[in-house]
Amino acid sequence: MAASSQRNPSSRLQRRDLPRRPPQDGYGVYVYPNSFFRYEGEWKGGKTHGRGKLLFKDGSFYEGEFVHGEITGKGRRLWAASGNTYSGQFVLGEPQGHGVLQYKAGGCYEGAFHHGVREGHGCLVDQDGQVYQGWFHNDKRHGHGQMTFQNGDKYDGDWVRDQRQGHGVLRCADGSTYEGQWHSSIFSGLGSMAHCSGVVYRGMWINGHPVAQATKMVVLGPEVMDVAHGSSFTLSIELQQDDGKVAESEDGRVLTISAGVRHVQLAAHSEVSFFTVDQDSQEAPIQTPFGFECITYPLLGPTCGSPEPRAAPESADSDSPLPKGDQEAALASDTLRGQGDTSSDLPGEWA
Repeated sequence: MAASSQRNPSSRLQRRDLPRRPPQDGYGVYVYPNSFFRYEGEWKGGKTHGRGKLLFKDGSFYEGEFVHGEITGKGRRLWAASGNTYSGQFVLGEPQGHGVLQYKAGGCYEGAFHHGVREGHGCLVDQDGQVYQGWFHNDKRHGHGQMTFQNGDKYDGDWVRDQRQGHGVLRCADGSTYEGQWHSSIFSGLGSMAHCSGVVYRGMWINGHPVAQATKMVVLGPEVMDVAHGSSFTLSIELQQDDGKVAESEDGRVLTISAGVRHVQLAAHSEVSFFTVDQDSQEAPIQTPFGFECITYPLLGPTCGSPEPRAAPESADSDSPLPKGDQEAALASDTLRGQGDTSSDLPGEWA
């Protein structure tokens, strides 16, 4: 009898130390033996089943559907370490199917998931407001997709592991358009650029730059031309590369031509004057290759009123690599646009 009474207290103590068993059916609360998880919700056959909330000791949680003890179905998940939240379909504890992932740093992704990563078609908005719509593979933009960038540029084409690669079209906010091959998000291979300035280049690109880009406009013919007052004249222009070869892949550059009279500094009391110079004009004299300066004078004078030089239009500002060729002309005021080929006859008339 004494031995039996000594065993009973020990047995009762061991039973009290055992973790409480989870509920079998219905609604209940259970703290798991490792104390990292706490579940409150529906049970079936001793397993989480139905709707419930699973809390983690680090502050993370899942709230939604459970099936036979697994996180499966529709629910919402918060990761305390990153601050990201996901709402959508789950399979065996991982986002899988359609869902929305909100990033704490800003932006969100809505689309397909597989084993917890972006996989399939979806829409990604990053923290800068840039929008990508297209295909993903292994959590990266991969396949065909469209991207609208922060500066207003738009890309429609192929992607490989978050890089623009393959064939694609870039439409820039300034009006320029590139269509062709890409590698590592830069122009590479055969492509065509229609720049907002009017320049068009069709040919090979390497590291974002055209291989056969024109770098200068050369006026063919004599250096000095005798032109009679009121008569027309013809210029032949050729686009050339640095080595002198004709840039056959490019057209559309603008040649600016200006007329002027030689600038001579006369004494204040001099009575020699061919025309009146506006002393308030801030326009700097034109530097010529002949060792003297010129004051602009219109090629075609206005029908009435005093003659006023017409300013050439400013070229559009752009980050694209095309508008860097020299525009070689002695003087500039009227603007003439080149033809589609590399050599053009450009008429002008002296007033």
